[in-house]
Amino acid sequence: MGNGVSTSAINIDDELKKPKDGADLSDFDSAKQEVVRLRAILAEAVKPPAEVPPSRKILILFGPPGSGKGTRAPFIVNELGIPQLSTGDMLREAVAKGTEVGKIAAEVMKSGGLVDDNIVLNVVRERIKCDDCGKGFILDGFPRTMEQAKLLSEVLAPETVSLVIALSVSDENLVERICGRWVHKASGRSYHIKFQPPKSLKRDDPTIQPPLVAVSENMLDDETGEPLMQRQDDTEAALRDRLTNYHSMTVPLLGYYANVVTTLDCNVIQEKDEMKRIIHDLLVSKGMV
Repeated sequence: MGNGVSTSAINIDDELKKPKDGADLSDFDSAKQEVVRLRAILAEAVKPPAEVPPSRKILILFGPPGSGKGTRAPFIVNELGIPQLSTGDMLREAVAKGTEVGKIAAEVMKSGGLVDDNIVLNVVRERIKCDDCGKGFILDGFPRTMEQAKLLSEVLAPETVSLVIALSVSDENLVERICGRWVHKASGRSYHIKFQPPKSLKRDDPTIQPPLVAVSENMLDDETGEPLMQRQDDTEAALRDRLTNYHSMTVPLLGYYANVVTTLDCNVIQEKDEMKRIIHDLLVSKGMV
């Protein structure tokens, strides 16, 4: 520091022995040096606390298959300016980049094995350190089990999950939503026999009685006229299996996150704009927007 003043810790006993009237200070320069010294010591003693980095917004989006997570997540991304992370995307990214954990995951997948929780958590740990997660992130459909939730808490510590949004839809509504889906394989265009039928199904033609049953011959893409297809896991049997797993393994996690969970009943909230408004109001109430 300038003026040769030391800001090292002072000896209290030595300071108390000095004359209170400053008689030991023989001239103006000595007095000035003493004032500068004491001010430097005070400045050291009352340093402002180190700035604490703001806590990140950490959200988890839960919901059974077909509940609309893929529709809601982009809206939340835009509202908060934080990325949506799914384990599938994170694993593929780690493998593509050739990270250490990505190489391990690639070997497991190449051998036909299942990627275990520790590998998945290490992928998550690596991903959430990226710059785009500086303000927070949204975990889409993860964790799925209680063990994963506990491991995630260890990865996040000392941070914690800020908010869990659980989308609730009845099994019967999900069967109707998912089992009615048809897609155009080449373009990814999606249709639904009830909510968004292709023109070829002619559901609105009153001259056709009874209404046509959806089959590949009358489920054609509006733009190309090519046959649509149903995904293998969009059958009722496959969906029922997935729902059984969801109810037995994932639903109990709502209790684990009870202090931060908000459930949105998608059986009641059907309109997209209404759901957006409700989610926006929720984020505002939590001080996130």
